[in-house]
Amino acid sequence: MRKRMVMIAPMVAGLLLAFPAVASADPTGSFSVVGDNPDTGKQYAGTVKVTRSGETYEVVWDIAGSRSVGTGLGAKFVGDNRFRVGPASRDDIALSVGYTSDNSSFGIAMYFEQPDGTWKGVWTYNGSKKAISEVWTRK
Repeated sequence: MRKRMVMIAPMVAGLLLAFPAVASADPTGSFSVVGDNPDTGKQYAGTVKVTRSGETYEVVWDIAGSRSVGTGLGAKFVGDNRFRVGPASRDDIALSVGYTSDNSSFGIAMYFEQPDGTWKGVWTYNGSKKAISEVWTRK
């Protein structure tokens, strides 16, 4: 596991360096969400609310009457381009979430704040072979 993390850290750092002018950080708030439906290929829309709860985030999606609830950890740069995942913080520029949905499915998601203030990421669910894109826009 440590070897995998060592290999992933430079890739994540490289992605984040591509976005040096972060808008406001802090992933808490209410967002409009748009993504690509993995089954139909059509776009879906809904809302997502992110709240800080102790050292974690609670993330609640409502899309077409279906609700998914997740718990997340934050991530930010510290020191000389070191990327740290850990307790929720106002300085977080990335969010990693594990979630469950109404149909008892579970999945994972990862989002990064963009220079324009949106949060872009990907998610997948148990048994899927796809990474589905999603964009959050602050309300």
